[in-house]
Amino acid sequence: MAMMKATKIRVVDVFSGIGGLSHGFFLEGFNIVAGIDIDETCRYGFEENNHSRFIAKDVAQVTPRELKALYKNCFPKVLIGCAPCTPFSTLNLKRAVYSKSDEKWRSLNSFLRLVRSVRPEIVSMENVAELADGEKFPIFKRFVRTLKRAGYRVAYSVVDSSKYGVPQRRKRLVLLASLLGPISLVGETHPYGPVTVRETIGDLPPIRDGQTSKSDIMHRASKLSDLNKKRIMATPKDGGSATSWSRELLPKCYRKEKGQSYRSSVYGRMKWDEPAPTMTTNCHTLGTGRFGHPTQNRAISLREAARFQTFPDYYQFQDAGRLNSSIVAQHIGNAVPVRLGQVIAMSIKAHVAKFGQDRIKR
Repeated sequence: MAMMKATKIRVVDVFSGIGGLSHGFFLEGFNIVAGIDIDETCRYGFEENNHSRFIAKDVAQVTPRELKALYKNCFPKVLIGCAPCTPFSTLNLKRAVYSKSDEKWRSLNSFLRLVRSVRPEIVSMENVAELADGEKFPIFKRFVRTLKRAGYRVAYSVVDSSKYGVPQRRKRLVLLASLLGPISLVGETHPYGPVTVRETIGDLPPIRDGQTSKSDIMHRASKLSDLNKKRIMATPKDGGSATSWSRELLPKCYRKEKGQSYRSSVYGRMKWDEPAPTMTTNCHTLGTGRFGHPTQNRAISLREAARFQTFPDYYQFQDAGRLNSSIVAQHIGNAVPVRLGQVIAMSIKAHVAKFGQDRIKR
């Protein structure tokens, strides 16, 4: 992998995970000084690919003094992050009332606390699209209001990632805030059509369920049970779903009429000429979504999932020769797509060139 010349702009990534967001900034030449996350299993992947330091720590326990020390009085300071999104899923909409004592908001509050104390010149946050609904999620309204009162110019929107080259149906909230001036996300880079499943994984060699490619340890497909083998074989190729199955193949919970709507969204195959569905932490298993290969009788491999998240093939998730499929799938599913991180970095680079280039310390 060719090294890119780092800029003087120092970036700290909180809730960094395996480093998808950071790697987008790395590819744009930013200096990734640290990633902070409580999950120690992310250390190898983050440090190896981003040539940076991984700090295994609960972000809620990070002090402003520690964060300031990472920046070393540079200009501009850039703080990025993707607070864990589980509290903001649609499953929690009915309970989305802010309370200081409510533990589920702790990650977003920790992020805001560091912003207020350290005052980085530029802030970016990525999260689930649902969080943008300020009526259902007053915590987000408070987050934006607090940034504005602190002097930040704030812009946010729900982004269709496929419009920026991510080969998924993945809508995400992207927030940018700056003390330097108005800031915004760059325009869509793929407005005339998404990158498809075929374009993303069509060149990979065929494998069977439970098999690993001889040339790529990441091109590994989970082993299917005998029942799931029958299910995938009964699923029409290139977009088929459980709606085509005989009653005997259906899980008991789907045999009732009220389960019909779910049959089209699980155990399905992807379509070659459309983007993939949103990758999740269980994207390597057959029954948790439309994660069946378009034509081969298996779930997608870890390599395929990583490509849908736009991780380059050189990206190392674990030490060579060691691969825990469940952990790697979790890292992939939790990550910000690298391409989306790169688009955010491009936006910040353009913003600094316009409002702060003359102040960067050399």
